[in-house]
Amino acid sequence: MSASSPTLAEEPVHSRAPAGLPRLLAGVAAHGSVGLDEHLAIHGEPPQQRRRRRREAPLIERVEAAGLGGRGGGGFPTARKLRAVAAARRRSIVVVNAAEGEPASRKDRMLCQMTPHLMLDGAQLAAQAVGADELIVCVCESSPASVDSVAEAIEERAGRLAGAAQLRLSVVPGDYVAGQESALVNHLNGGPAVPRFTPPMPFTQGVRRRPTLISNAETFAHVALIARHGADWFRRLGMPSQPGSALITLSGPVASPGVYEIEHGASMAAVINAAGGTTARVRAALFGGYSGAWIDGSLLTGVALSDEHLAVHGAAFGAGVVALISANACPVAETVRVATWLAGEGAGQCGPCINGLDSLAATLQQMLAGTAEGNAAARIERLASLTSRRGACAHPDGAVNFILSALQTFAEDFADHARHGPCEACESPPELPLPAGAPSPRDPWNVVA
Repeated sequence: MSASSPTLAEEPVHSRAPAGLPRLLAGVAAHGSVGLDEHLAIHGEPPQQRRRRRREAPLIERVEAAGLGGRGGGGFPTARKLRAVAAARRRSIVVVNAAEGEPASRKDRMLCQMTPHLMLDGAQLAAQAVGADELIVCVCESSPASVDSVAEAIEERAGRLAGAAQLRLSVVPGDYVAGQESALVNHLNGGPAVPRFTPPMPFTQGVRRRPTLISNAETFAHVALIARHGADWFRRLGMPSQPGSALITLSGPVASPGVYEIEHGASMAAVINAAGGTTARVRAALFGGYSGAWIDGSLLTGVALSDEHLAVHGAAFGAGVVALISANACPVAETVRVATWLAGEGAGQCGPCINGLDSLAATLQQMLAGTAEGNAAARIERLASLTSRRGACAHPDGAVNFILSALQTFAEDFADHARHGPCEACESPPELPLPAGAPSPRDPWNVVA
């Protein structure tokens, strides 16, 4: 970095800061994949951090003031993670989690492919703030374009924006649970990418038993912008309870499904309009991916994209998944298809995955076929209560949440299938995204800046 680079001792000048949107996607429309020279022209060099004896790094204070929550789904305050690792006062490691095993999400793959340097800026600044000497970027093997783009960006930064921490790429399996924090730690320690019981938490004992900061790729990209432009700038968008912008992955019956950058609190009506409008009547929307919750299509006009607004409907923003299904789809068939896939994605090491999810999927399949005996809905609720909060990770809990929400939102459809079996819509092409190789013509993914 040059001697004229801004520091984090004062609130930075906002001369380069975009007033509104796009923020994370700035430059994508003009450049496509943003290389290092374009990145520096758009955002400027990452600011230097002045060291403070016996005081925490200014970046941690700034991230806390910005109110940045993690963008991996849980929304955990980023500053608390940074502070916990920094407080260990031992050589630590920073891990960028870009595994993105959620099939309905494409935002982290987009960041890796289109704006990798923003993500790497934030990770290197975070590494300096917590005293890390190693930085590992975990990218999913099922996205070779993301792997290649991050590898190229790392090579491009060598000797120019290298940072104090040693930077390397790790390719992780594409399993649904592989992106869970303890699964990443296990994988980086030489084991399988499966979750482990906690504690210890990664921030106390993670990779090679060292304090480890693990955050989502989008989270680090926001850190890079907050470091440059400050907390007040970050809060110019969004809501007091959930400030800033966020990436969402919109799929289903809209003219241009893809990745969009929105401010927290944006209305669903505005998002659908930005996507070119609907191409069919929307039956319902799934928020939060395959651990999330459904909202009936008749209610979407009044829905806003923030935890505060979605909570009224029993949903949450999560990792920014908004998956619509049309009135042409059978919600029972869609639920069974996803629940069956989720049952096969468990780590196979705990009872809830080995027995609970399989039993839930089997009962749902019987309801779809009209062969379930007795009160199948009550049986699902009983199985759900035996499956939740009993495993090493949240995978069974998320699957149960998805199933119970579907059972409530589409109660009449499930009851009709339990009595009469499959409907005509069961033969319609599936609409919810699931891994199946390259995207089909029915599943065109666009990046929208």
